[in-house]
Amino acid sequence: MAHILIIDDSPTDVRVFTTLLEKAGHQVSSASSAEEGIERVKEHMPDMVIMDVIMPGMNGFQATRTLSRDPGTKDVPILIITTKSMETDRVWGLRQGARDFLTKPVSEKELLTRIEKLLAGK
Repeated sequence: MAHILIIDDSPTDVRVFTTLLEKAGHQVSSASSAEEGIERVKEHMPDMVIMDVIMPGMNGFQATRTLSRDPGTKDVPILIITTKSMETDRVWGLRQGARDFLTKPVSEKELLTRIEKLLAGK
């Protein structure tokens, strides 16, 4: 189906999301930092990105802004999935260019529904 890049510094979260997405038929790759993720998006142009927020170095909001403002990567939809659960975090993430925002923990059904919606609108 789709190539989805997970940008998250938590090996556990990456493993959980990878298992769910591969079970649903998607090809999955990952990056453990925002900086590495930006480079991977530019190199491989995935169909979409799942972005964590809290990471060492550049955070997910900054990476989202970088990707969404770059003419070469602006069309790659970004789904932010984070433990940050304040409404202001959601609004800020969407203002940085994310197409959707979910708070961890995420149910398998909700995750797959949101991904399919983003891929359909791409």
